[in-house]
Amino acid sequence: MTSHDINLTVDGTDEELIVEARTLLVHALRDELGYTAPNVGCESGKCGACTVHLDGEAVKSCTVLAVQADGSEVTTAAGLAEGDDLHPIQQAFREEHGLQCGYCTPGMVMTATDLLETESDPDRDEIRTALKGNVCRCTGYQNIVDAVESAAEDLRDPNTVETPTENPPGGGN
Repeated sequence: MTSHDINLTVDGTDEELIVEARTLLVHALRDELGYTAPNVGCESGKCGACTVHLDGEAVKSCTVLAVQADGSEVTTAAGLAEGDDLHPIQQAFREEHGLQCGYCTPGMVMTATDLLETESDPDRDEIRTALKGNVCRCTGYQNIVDAVESAAEDLRDPNTVETPTENPPGGGN
């Protein structure tokens, strides 16, 4: 199998690695680089647990070859937090109990962040539509929708204060 040298910037850190041509981005991130926020679920793009931002766009990293991401900037759910300050969507997931087992949470967080970057005041139907490519087997989605709605409000309010935490929601399993 052919190997390729690739460079990625992951959560602000420059990374160099050698991957086989067939290596999926999710496996490069988790297995080669140790970033645990994107989870491996279905490996077919149906569950959304592996969602990351690739050059600012939400993508399911099980549908992207690592070599396709060469030279790109990748943001995982763990990379949204700034130091000990959670991103508003992470804080909202925590406060609204938008997670249970946490397996889907990184993908939900990244998909919701993508939505809120383009739509500052989505209604509940728009939130549900945006999240339809992410599967959660635990929560029933109600608290997830509540969390996205709360985060949208917090992002519109410049006086929002984030609370530090040691284990950010969607930070990895």
